[in-house]
Amino acid sequence: MPNMDADHLAELYKIRFADNQLPRKNAIWQVICQDYLQAFIPPQATVVDVACGYGEFINHIQAQRKIALDLNPDSVHFLQPNIEFKQCAASEMGSIIQESADVVFTSNFLEHLPHKQALEHFLDQVWCALKPGGRYFILGPNLRYLAGEYWDFYDHHLGLTDRSLSEVLQLKNFTIQLKIARFLPYTTQGRLPTHPLLVKWYLKMPWAWPFFGKQFFIIAQKPY
Repeated sequence: MPNMDADHLAELYKIRFADNQLPRKNAIWQVICQDYLQAFIPPQATVVDVACGYGEFINHIQAQRKIALDLNPDSVHFLQPNIEFKQCAASEMGSIIQESADVVFTSNFLEHLPHKQALEHFLDQVWCALKPGGRYFILGPNLRYLAGEYWDFYDHHLGLTDRSLSEVLQLKNFTIQLKIARFLPYTTQGRLPTHPLLVKWYLKMPWAWPFFGKQFFIIAQKPY
């Protein structure tokens, strides 16, 4: 998050994500990874999780090499031993990981960027990190379906929809492989039931996603 130093970011994480929420979040992400995302990621892949938070995604996805990036120094304490941790800003990724990633993943990150120029710079970093043919997986809140809720988090700056993000991705020469405008609910802190078994059922019922989904899921590929 470009507008925060590491100490402020660590403090915000502590305020927003209470310790007693972490086991439930991890259980939910284990289901999302195993029952949906893993199908797109081969076991021999190198996967980079940008703004990894407390490792909810990278701890549960299977890959030959797993790299986690975050500005928050506390993140490393929540990662499994086989994960490489880089404490750095997302804007530095391209100089650290150079055309070696099969997959770059972000979840609920782009809305924290301060403006569109920062988004374009970050997409340049993703491009530099990916191998030819590598893919960028993006989960994020869809402003089209959220209105005022989008701004309930103090560090949200950049409003994005599946359409606007797809447009800038194509401007940056990515190819859109998959676009789901309404995928997951907005937050695990909402009113909808979030028991892992219910999440498992939800992922198997795409017909329900247009009713409850408020986050987009996009896969964009760097050409060969």
